[in-house]
Amino acid sequence: MNLVERIQALTSQHADLWASDACGVTRSETQIPALLHADAYVPDTDRTRVLLLSGLTGKSESVENGFSVLDSYLSGGESLQRDVALSAIPCANPDGLAQGTLPNNGSGGNPAEGYPPEGDYYYDPNDPEARYLWRWISFHAPDVVLEVREAYSVRWEYAGPIGRIANALNAYPMTADTSLAGALSEGKPNNLAPIPTLVLTCQTNAVDAEVSKLWRILAQESALPSSPARRELDRRRRRTPIEAARILAAAYGHILNPVIYTQGVALSGRLRLFELDPDGESPVADIERMVRGYAVSSITDVFGENSGGANLAGLVYADELAEATGNASYNDLLIRAAEERYRPVNAQGIPPAADHDYRVEDMFFNGAVLGRAQAVHNKLGRDETSYMDIQTRFLLDAVVQQDNGLFWHCDNAAWFWGRGNGFAALGYAETLTYLSDEHADRDALLAQHRRHLTALLDYQQPSGMWRQIIDFPGSYQEMTVTCMVGYAMARGMRLGWLDDSYTDSLLLAWQGVSERIDDDGGLVDVCTGTGVMSSTREYLDRPAMFGWDERGGAMALWFACEMERYLRHTA
Repeated sequence: MNLVERIQALTSQHADLWASDACGVTRSETQIPALLHADAYVPDTDRTRVLLLSGLTGKSESVENGFSVLDSYLSGGESLQRDVALSAIPCANPDGLAQGTLPNNGSGGNPAEGYPPEGDYYYDPNDPEARYLWRWISFHAPDVVLEVREAYSVRWEYAGPIGRIANALNAYPMTADTSLAGALSEGKPNNLAPIPTLVLTCQTNAVDAEVSKLWRILAQESALPSSPARRELDRRRRRTPIEAARILAAAYGHILNPVIYTQGVALSGRLRLFELDPDGESPVADIERMVRGYAVSSITDVFGENSGGANLAGLVYADELAEATGNASYNDLLIRAAEERYRPVNAQGIPPAADHDYRVEDMFFNGAVLGRAQAVHNKLGRDETSYMDIQTRFLLDAVVQQDNGLFWHCDNAAWFWGRGNGFAALGYAETLTYLSDEHADRDALLAQHRRHLTALLDYQQPSGMWRQIIDFPGSYQEMTVTCMVGYAMARGMRLGWLDDSYTDSLLLAWQGVSERIDDDGGLVDVCTGTGVMSSTREYLDRPAMFGWDERGGAMALWFACEMERYLRHTA
């Protein structure tokens, strides 16, 4: 059997223990396979979480050593499996193994060295494996990483806070190098905390005897505490949504230049946070300072001649600012945008501000402006529904939702881009928020929205995240799609158009997102701005932003506020 077949056999025979996954993608678009234990991402478990790592050099002997560790774990039976949760990356360099380019990966890189990898996530032309492994392992956050290597003699080495176990194994301190094991065990990998590492070097026929020593040690009560990285994720996860929102609001929503959705959503988020937390500092004066002059300016003065939906959706703050200040002129800007940039629609019913290929971005951009403009009209006692009619026709005429329930990026880009599906989920949620229960198109839109969210359930990762390409295992776990889908689920259940069958998925999404917000508002793997691409490789290669990012920060702030509203609603 080849590598993939061996992993599939293990997951088939031991479905109660492991699920098949992928932790990265090579330049040849080969998935880096992984075995995930059922407790890998469970917040509270009594098991010691071990991550097995082998095959970094691509040598078959190293890969065989990895499978020997898995066999040893299975031979330990229920008593060992009760104490230890073993996940595995059996071959971290699958292209090197398949192509025989050892220790390289066939693209000019060597996944066995060069850690921590700097930049180019995950589009590095030579060594994307190193970047995927570095990020994935940190946020997997095992209690210990066990790497197995091939050699004629037996040797244990260790790095990080694992001295007592290392002494029992007669392990040597790892010498300073640029190995993955060494880099994970010191400093703040991925802005988290270290993960202790053990390295076993031996022949395959010695693996069982050696690793059994480790199993016996780990079976002892409190032999190994949670890793510092795991404890850091636990700490982040214990923050309430409103605590996370305060962090995000301090970092985002303090600029509106140009007017664009990535900044307007953050302004809206600050206003929503203050509504939820009125004892906090009011953002109203600061936001009014930023938008001074917009309310009495023409649409052309604010946006220019040819601005599209991304800019117009920067007005999502306007109705909330009007409510907070009592100044109706902010609402007037919404009406003028709807009138001047969304009329007249063309023969296909597409408004001027939208692209003509039914891009999923426009599902949100259109709905953000037209829905709010409709709400303003309703408050003024006007019964006509023309703004929402433009939006519902656009959604119903779009042919980008496929038979599996997911959305293509547009009608000529047949890829299930992550944030594209986030835009669709968010666009429908915003539309349904402002669409009256009596509107003739509501039932049809609800059916599409529910089918979409139900389809997404099957693609959510055990970490809670959705991927950069929804249906491509190994593509990176992306922040904004998870925030946007989570927001849509929380809002839909709170306002009643979704039932509680989405609860577990929502809570898991919040778990994944909350772990990826640091104390300064830094984020993990936000896909950069992305137009329509023409290949799988182009979507895989969209840069993943780490740290401060206004797009990700805005969506995370909205999600945190909506999550807080949902929890209060269900309390």
